Amino acid sequence: MIVVLMGVAGSGKSTVAAALRAQTGWEFAEGDDYHPEENRAKMAAGIALTDEDRKPWLEALHQVLTKWEQSGVNGILTCSALKKSYRDRLREGLNGLRFVWLNPRQSALESRLAQRTGHYFNRSLLASQLETLETPGGDEGVLELNGDETAEELARRILDALKRS
Repeated sequence: MIVVLMGVAGSGKSTVAAALRAQTGWEFAEGDDYHPEENRAKMAAGIALTDEDRKPWLEALHQVLTKWEQSGVNGILTCSALKKSYRDRLREGLNGLRFVWLNPRQSALESRLAQRTGHYFNRSLLASQLETLETPGGDEGVLELNGDETAEELARRILDALKRS
């Protein structure tokens, strides 16, 4: 099983991933670590990424997911996956991929980003991410969680949902 924790910046992807990993021992990849340096510099400067900017990043993430599936490894990937086309690229050719959309209130997102330190993402980009976000439709089979619970509770809910599916 491979889980992609998706959502805009500040949604709790990395925090929930850590809790999920603690409960499962699964492999983990932080999507932000795969951005090319040019993308990081743009985001740090408050410049929103384009679809073209995201292509090499999505390709690198797809390679991680493909390697895990081919190796029979269970894994957790964090990735904003803002557009359906991005999610489609990530799942292309893969069978065991499950998306979980962390969708907290905007006030929670803003609060979390205001407290975040040591990350290149400029919090002024939250509005751009919210504008870019294409909410997953029911046909995508994406589990939506509002993110109001603790990371440990969210991880348990994710695991329960995976067992039922």
